[in-house]
Amino acid sequence: MTGEQIEKYIREDLGYEPRHNCIALAEAINYVANEVDYDSFALMRLLLENEPISALHTHDYGFHTRNGRDLIEGMQAAYYEEVQFYVD
Repeated sequence: MTGEQIEKYIREDLGYEPRHNCIALAEAINYVANEVDYDSFALMRLLLENEPISALHTHDYGFHTRNGRDLIEGMQAAYYEEVQFYVD
């Protein structure tokens, strides 16, 4: 997944203007996707839209499970680690 793909998804599919660095966001999502060996698009939807991932047991009764929180927090931490290398 690339930053351009994420930016296009946010603009066209969600109808919003990106507020974060999409390149750093792509790096963070891809990093976690490689760590858990799962699809980066599904992880992006979890992060941006709170879309459940049944195979990873991210939600239970509409709330995040421990695994769901760990995935989201992992992507957030990776993003803030990565974004320091980009100047807007």
